[in-house]
Order: sequence, then C-alpha cells, then structure tokens
Amino acid sequence: MSEKTGGNMGENVGENSNEKMLTLDKFEEASEVVKQVTQETKLVYSDYLSGQSGNKVYLKPENMQFTGAYKVRGAYYKLSTLTDEERKKGLITASAGNHAQGVAYAAKCYGVKAVIVMPTTTPLIKVNRTKGYGAEVVLYGDVYDEACAHAYELAEKNGYTFIHPFDDLAVATGQGTIAMEIFKELPLVDYILAPIGGGGLATGVSTLAKLLNPKIKVIGVEPAGANCLQASLKEGKVVTLDRVNTIADGTAVKTPGSKVFPYLSQNLDGIITVEDEELVVAFLDMVENHKMIVENSGLLAVAALKHLDIKDKRVVAILSGGNMDVITMSSVVQQGLILRDRIFTVSVLLPDKPGELSHVSDVIARQSGNVIKLEHNQFVSINRNAAVELRITMEAFGTEHKKQIIDALHENGYQPKVVRTIM
Repeated sequence: MSEKTGGNMGENVGENSNEKMLTLDKFEEASEVVKQVTQETKLVYSDYLSGQSGNKVYLKPENMQFTGAYKVRGAYYKLSTLTDEERKKGLITASAGNHAQGVAYAAKCYGVKAVIVMPTTTPLIKVNRTKGYGAEVVLYGDVYDEACAHAYELAEKNGYTFIHPFDDLAVATGQGTIAMEIFKELPLVDYILAPIGGGGLATGVSTLAKLLNPKIKVIGVEPAGANCLQASLKEGKVVTLDRVNTIADGTAVKTPGSKVFPYLSQNLDGIITVEDEELVVAFLDMVENHKMIVENSGLLAVAALKHLDIKDKRVVAILSGGNMDVITMSSVVQQGLILRDRIFTVSVLLPDKPGELSHVSDVIARQSGNVIKLEHNQFVSINRNAAVELRITMEAFGTEHKKQIIDALHENGYQPKVVRTIM
C-alpha cells in the first residue's frame, strides 16, 4: 500500500469550479437531493471478514441500490445542478455500465433524453438495463477511454450536455454522500476503503471524510491491471496507462480525472492494488457468507482487507456495485472454486487393462472425493499396456481435503500430478 499524508481539501481547492463543489454545504445539499432516487443501504457488519482481518469490518452495500450501483447518486445530483436549457439539450455520457444506468435513470426522472456510449466489452446486463431506463446506447471502443472520446465527439456534433462519470466535481459531490451516511451510522469509523476507476467516488468520500473528521483514513483500491491513480500519484501528475487488463470492467480506466486528482492527492491516505484472482475469491466470500452478488469492481474493497496492516479498527468497505451478468458470474464461481482447491484435476498413468479405472474411482470415493469429469488418453505412450493417461477432475472440500485425496492415490501405487483444470 502506498502511503500519503491526508489533509483537508474540501474548502480551498476548486475555488473556480462550478458552484464551488465539494464543500460541506454542498455535501449536505447533495445528501438531501439524492434521497429522491436512492435506497437506504445501511451498514452490514461482517463476522466473517472481521474474523479474517482482525478488524471490525462493515460493508456499505451500494450494490443494493435500485440501479445496482452508487453511480445514481452523482448522476442525479449533477442533473439537479443543471439549468433547464442544459437538460433539454439532451444528455450524453460514456460509461462501462454503472454510471450509464445512473444517468439513464436520472434522465428518466427528469424526462429528458440520454445517450450513453459504452465499450463493446460492457456486460450485457448493463447494456440492457441502461436501455431499459429509456436511454439510447451506442457501443464503441474496447475500453472506457475510447468510449469517452467518442461521446465527446457526439456531444459536440449534436449539442448534448456531457455528464462525465468521474471527472466532475458535482458528480463527485453526489458520490460523497456515501461518506455522510457512513458517519451517521458509524461516527467512530477509522478506515474507509473506496474502489477507484477514474476517482470520482474516492474524491467525494475522502474529501467529505476529512471535513467531518481529519483523522479518518481513506484508502483507495484499484485493480493491479488498471492502477492509473497509483501511477499518477507516483509521478505527481495525471498520467495515462498504455493499457488496462482486469476483470473489474467498471474500473478499467487508463487515465484518472484531472479535476479530481488534486483532491485525491491531498485526501487519500494510500492506494492498495488488487490482483484479479483476489477478486474471484472475494466473490465467493460474499456469495457464501453474505448471500450478496457483488460485481468485480465492487469487490475491490473486500479484497483489499487482506492488505491492511492494521488490527482492531473499525473499517468500512464500500461495495460499489452488483451488476454482473450470469455468464461472467458462472466463470467467476468456477475459477473461485479452482483457486480454493474445491475443484482440481490430477493426471495419473495406469495400465490399459480392465478394472484399473474402477480401482482409481474406489480410492477417490473412499476419501469422499466427487469425480465430475474423466478424460482417458490411450495415446500418451507408444505402449498402451505400459501406460495410458487418466485425467480426473473432482470436487473437494478445500486444500486439506485435496491433499488427503492425492496422498491416498500415492499410497495405492499411483503417481498423481496436479494439472491445470479446464471446465
């Protein structure tokens, strides 16, 4: 985790920004405005995550919002600050999905047109839900940054009012209302973990947190394959990554916001980066222990808990969204089971004669292993009588059970080799 010294930057930065956003007055105003479109997302205490981390861990379940993510806060508050003329021009934005739904829903509430440019890689559930709110969807580019550039072109061509998903102080003010709710429920909160894509959520949350209590620690969390803010903080200026590569599609951003960067530089107390494999495991944690569906970007704060070198602190992890399509969900579950040794594959060599397959199956059955797939390769050796390969994919209860099964195969004269599991 990269550390920085936090400070209060709510009142002095942005003197020339629209309506001097990110002040305590504006946060209070936004908190009242967003109540019109948000559901109450009370903190959820996690016994499981608390036990794992040695802290008192609370979840802020923004995945339970009507649009499936916190983004509706910033979108709706931004629209409330526009003039009637700006809204009537029609709205346009670029988004990997959650901001798209936020703007689409907010536009529907105001009865105005919304055009959303989304990367072609956006999960189908986010595309369909955005259309479901009445927005026109344009699919363009492989990543958010390419979609955003196209949205700017369309805005200029058609005279639309552009609503930036994160590099807008009014949007960031709306997102910061999350911190207001956290403090009302947990006034003595010590740490807040906030996912970061372009930085709007972390800007609002960290700025308001410092205004309410300068001692609070706010840690931003990025995917290791899209750590644009970490790279920018290291350089002391906004930089653009050459490429991004992460399953956390909602935070796959190459360049953090330039308007919000000064606030992030001042108010964040550190950055944690998370590998994709950690998000896969975190998904299983949430499903099994909290019965919640949280998308990969929304899991960043949960995965980051294992990186915190603290104990006995009150920690809030923001679950930023829950919009995940079932195909992605299925893939994540399978990979999670593999990573946790609950599904694994071994290769064994055995003579090609009757009874050998039955014997191997009996060994596994006696250890309560559950075979789910067999692959029999007679051509692994030129001498079939000497050896054929049997690949066995099976379910286990975890790492210890997996070891128990492998040891039993060894004890019965086989030489099992663990190989890559392909479902």
